[in-house]
Amino acid sequence: MTNAATDLVGQTLGPYTLERLLGQGGFAWAFVGREPNGTPVAIKVLKPRYAGDVQFETRFRNESETAAKLEHPNIIRIRSVAKTGEHVYFAMDLCADSLGARIAREGPLPEADIVRLARDITAALEFAHEQGVIHRDLKPDNVLIRSDGAAVLTDFGIARAVSGYVASTGVNMTIGTPHYLSPEQAQGRPLDPRVDFYALGVTLYKAAMGEVPFSSNDWFELARMHVEDPPPSLRKKRPELSKRFERVVLKCLAKHPDDRYADAAELRTDLDEVEQKRRSTPLSAAPLGMSQGEALRGAQSRRPTWLVIVGVAVGLVLLVGLVVRLMR
Repeated sequence: MTNAATDLVGQTLGPYTLERLLGQGGFAWAFVGREPNGTPVAIKVLKPRYAGDVQFETRFRNESETAAKLEHPNIIRIRSVAKTGEHVYFAMDLCADSLGARIAREGPLPEADIVRLARDITAALEFAHEQGVIHRDLKPDNVLIRSDGAAVLTDFGIARAVSGYVASTGVNMTIGTPHYLSPEQAQGRPLDPRVDFYALGVTLYKAAMGEVPFSSNDWFELARMHVEDPPPSLRKKRPELSKRFERVVLKCLAKHPDDRYADAAELRTDLDEVEQKRRSTPLSAAPLGMSQGEALRGAQSRRPTWLVIVGVAVGLVLLVGLVVRLMR
């Protein structure tokens, strides 16, 4: 059994050749691979300690096969789920970037970009929820970005496989990513699709602020913050963000599921309104990549020129009126 990810580089799994390590999560390694026809793909290989556990492997494969049935433009396409020798893996489309990587490179993103990505993610959640599938581990690293800029959600079912394994075996494992856990996850309460809206709220907050709303090195303290503490204001730190956008994020981050969006369709409606409002204002003309604050500063720098023109025009009108009266 391979114990290091680097040992697999250059090896072949089924029809795929693994070219380089892309990254890793708690349960799997991710590689850039290639099909026999040369098409590049991403391949996730279950780590040996989990591939060697028959029950975990079975749940992982079952959930991966369920995720493979989710055919939607904003959900990653899983090409195959298989086992070759001792290795359990699935192959999927390779995307150019991820939201997590973009935030790491650029810091806080422009509101227009975040809203566009949020609408794509919401479309993916709406479809998945209609099929009875909850993501349970939504975070920036699971939001991939295609070369055309569209967001694609990945890793459906992995958290469910882990939670099912924990429930049946009693093994102590972390389910989900602590900084993105909903209050009900932190408390071990029953989950429904609204858990994904909370994680989306944390994701949007991170995209807008460059940091998550709650952070601690102590897991229990972090869980308490999710349950009890209100998230810090977005507009206090970035006043150029719109009130509508902030309201969407804070509604996603509501402590009780009943105070969040009832479904993805309701969330999509509010995101559409944020986008429409943004487009109806002069600031929407800011080039992609320019924040609203930069656009506002540009508008303010141009304002004195217009004030001078208006002032001159008014002065000329008054001067002409005075001359006319003196000539009478």
